[in-house]
Amino acid sequence: MRLDTAAVRRGCRNTEIAEFRQLCRAELDHFHNAARTEGPLIVGCTQETPLFDDEAEGRSWKMDFVNLRETAGWSTEGAQAGPKMAALLAAASEPSPAYPFVALKSGGVALIYGCDEVAAEAGQLLADHLDVTVMITKPTQITPPATTTFPIVKGTIRNAKGHLGAFELTVDDYAAPRPSSRDALVFEAPRSGLTSRCDIILDLSGRTPLFPAHDLRDGYLRADPRAPSAMLRAVLKARDLVGNFDKPKFVKFTPEICVHSRSKLTGCHRCLDLCPTTAITPDGDHVKINAEVCAGCGQCTATCPTGAAAYALPPADALLHKLRAMLLTYREAGGSNAIVLFHDTRHGSTLIDALARHGDGLPANVLPFAVNEVTQVGLEAVAASFAYGAAGLRFLLRAKPLHDLSGLSQTLAMADAIVSGLGFSGKRIATIETDDPDVLGQVLRAIEPAPAVQCPATFKTVGRRRELLRFALHELHRVAPTPVDVITLPEGAPLGAISVNVGGCTLCLSCVSACPTGALRDDPERPVLKFVEDACVQCGLCQSTCPEKVITLKPQIDFRAARAPAQIIKEEEPALCIRCNRPFGVKSTIEKIAAKLEGRHWMYPAGDKRLGAVRMCADCRVIAMSEQQFDPFKDISARAPPRTTDDYLRDRENKD
Repeated sequence: MRLDTAAVRRGCRNTEIAEFRQLCRAELDHFHNAARTEGPLIVGCTQETPLFDDEAEGRSWKMDFVNLRETAGWSTEGAQAGPKMAALLAAASEPSPAYPFVALKSGGVALIYGCDEVAAEAGQLLADHLDVTVMITKPTQITPPATTTFPIVKGTIRNAKGHLGAFELTVDDYAAPRPSSRDALVFEAPRSGLTSRCDIILDLSGRTPLFPAHDLRDGYLRADPRAPSAMLRAVLKARDLVGNFDKPKFVKFTPEICVHSRSKLTGCHRCLDLCPTTAITPDGDHVKINAEVCAGCGQCTATCPTGAAAYALPPADALLHKLRAMLLTYREAGGSNAIVLFHDTRHGSTLIDALARHGDGLPANVLPFAVNEVTQVGLEAVAASFAYGAAGLRFLLRAKPLHDLSGLSQTLAMADAIVSGLGFSGKRIATIETDDPDVLGQVLRAIEPAPAVQCPATFKTVGRRRELLRFALHELHRVAPTPVDVITLPEGAPLGAISVNVGGCTLCLSCVSACPTGALRDDPERPVLKFVEDACVQCGLCQSTCPEKVITLKPQIDFRAARAPAQIIKEEEPALCIRCNRPFGVKSTIEKIAAKLEGRHWMYPAGDKRLGAVRMCADCRVIAMSEQQFDPFKDISARAPPRTTDDYLRDRENKD
C-alpha cells in the first residue's frame, strides 16, 4: 500500500512520524529503538501485534495499534487515504479510561436440555469435562445407558433466570428414571415446581429460547439438535466455561439522579423498555442494573435522560474526544466530505477486513469508528460528529440483529429531526444492515457528497451525557447552515417542554414536589408555577403526579432554553388569613371551597360566622374553633352519617 506520510504529518502535528516497509521483519531493530524511548507509541498495523508486544516486553509507556492497512491503505482509493490514516492515528492517541470488571465463577455444573437422545449424546461428549445432568422434556423413547455416567431425568423448564455460574430454573413434570428400565427409560411419578441450579445451560431442545436475547446471555448455549456441527460447536464452548471469568461492567449507574419513580408513581421507563436481556428492573424510586446479566448493548445509556446510566467502555466524554481528534485531524490533513462509519469489532471489523482483502476496500473519505456496541452511540455523539465537521454518519448493523434495536432507532430519529431542522440537506444519517462486505462497499460508494460545515467546532468537554449533549447541541446550532430556535422532536426524546391546561390547574404544586430535576419550581412568597425548559428531561413524573391531569409532555429542543429565565406558567393572588393576614393558600381556591360549603354542609350554615374558619390559616383555624367551643360530635345521631371517601368518589363517577 502507499503511504502519504506528508498528509499524516499535516494532521498529526507535534508528533514524530516514521515510515517503514518491513518493520516486523528486516526493520525490527527500528521498532526496538522506538520501544526504548519514553512516551506513547502507536504502531500502524495490527497483524503482528503479538510479535511487537513480545519485543516490547518491559516497556512502561502506553503502546497502541491501529489497523491502517485494511481500513485505509488496501483500497482502490488508497492513494488518497493519507488524511484518513492521520485521523485514525489521532483517534488512537486519545486515552481510553480503565473500566471495572464483574467476576463470574463457574464450577462446571452443566444442564443439557433436550427432547431426545441427541441431548444424551452431548452429555457423553461433556461427561469427562463437566458435571453433567441431561434433562429430556416430554421424552418418547430413550434407550437406557449401559453404565450411568451422568444423570438423565425428564422435566420441562417453566422459568429460567441467572447467568454463567448462577442459573436458577423452575422445573415442572420432573422425574428420575427407574433403575429397572430395560429397553426404554421408565420414569417415576412426576413432580412440578422444583428448583434446579447450575452453572451452564446447553439448550438442545429446539424450542423457544429460555431467555430473551439469548445470544447475549453468558453461560446459556443453544443449538439446533438437527445440526450436528452447530451442536458440536456448542459442546466445545460449554467445555471451556469452567473457572473464573472477568466480564466488563459495561454500565456505571448513579441511582441518585435516576428519574424512574417518585411516591410510587412511575415516570421514566426508557431503559426498562429497551433492555434486551431484562438486566434492568425497578427498585423503588430508581432502577437496578444486574451487571452479571447486562450484555453491554448500551441502549439504556444512550436513552437515559439524566445520565444516571453511563456507559463505561468507553465513557461518553472519552468517545467524544476520539471523534473530535479524528474529524479535526482529517480536516487538517486535507480530507473532505468525511463519513463516519460506526461499527462494532465482532461484526463490523470482520466485514471491513473482508472488503479490504477481497474487494475494493473502504472509500478514502469513510472513517471507520469502532465501538463496543453500535447501540451505545447516543444523541450527544451524533450531534458532536456534525459539529466537528462530519458530512454524514452511517451505522453498520447485522442483517439479523442479536437484539432489538429500538433504542438506536429512537436516537437516529431524534438526530435526523435535529440535523434536517438545522438545514443539513440530504440523507445525513442512515443504517447499513448487511453481512455482505460487497454490499457494504456498494452502499458506501453510493453516498452522495454533502457539504460539511465551513468552520467546525473544536470544543472538548468532560462530564455526564446530559452536559455533553447540551454543549454538543449548542455548538451544532452555532455552525448549522440555517439555524432555527425550536425543533419538534419525536415522542420519547429526553428534551422538551410541558403544556399545562392553566384553567384546570389549581396550583397545588404537586408537580413541583415530584420534579426530580428542578424544571418545575414554585415561589415561597406567592402561588406561582414556574418552568425551566433547560432542566426538563421529559421523565413524565409531573404528568403522573398531577391530580387534575392537566399536564402533557411536549418533546422539542429550544436552543434558547439554556439562556432563558424561568417561565411563569400560572400565577394567582395568595389567600391571606383573615385573622393574622398571613398567606396560606391560593385565593381563588379558598373562595371556591367557601362557596361550595356555605349553606350546603351542616358545619357551615348560611350566614354563620363559622365559615370564616375556612379563610384562616391552619393555626388560626384551631384557635377560632376553640374560642367558639365548637363540638363536631354534638347531636351526631340527629344528623346524617358522615360521608366517606367512597361517597365522594361515587358522586364523582355519577357526575362524569
